[in-house]
Amino acid sequence: MVTLLLDSAHLEVALSGAERALAFRKENIRVERSTIAKVQLTEDPWHWLRGVAHPGTYVRGIVAMGTWESAGAKDFAIVRRRRAGVVIDLDGHPDFQRLVLTTRHGIELVQALRLDADDEPEDVVTLAATGAIPTATGADDATA
Repeated sequence: MVTLLLDSAHLEVALSGAERALAFRKENIRVERSTIAKVQLTEDPWHWLRGVAHPGTYVRGIVAMGTWESAGAKDFAIVRRRRAGVVIDLDGHPDFQRLVLTTRHGIELVQALRLDADDEPEDVVTLAATGAIPTATGADDATA
């Protein structure tokens, strides 16, 4: 499972040694927060893969890791088995248009992105647990 780190300016997808090897990647994925256009929770990250792994590792239903190229788009994926995950659409990132990740911490990521983070990277699970998560209040909540 990938570790998601967040600071005031970046989201970092910290890859384990095995993930680096299977994704043919030497470094973690770093994304400026300003390039994150949308985050979607999904029960089936496999549905969001588009194109072919290049470079990367693909074993149907088991693992999909690496760069995925399709007509006019490049995505980065770390998908394992049939687990829930997140799809992060990017706008203006130099390498990728989308990140497709298997993670149990999708809700925490969404919550942490709503918070002002410190300059030091922190795991999104810890960040979401310690921050005051903003909630929307509507007219129905008002009392007379």
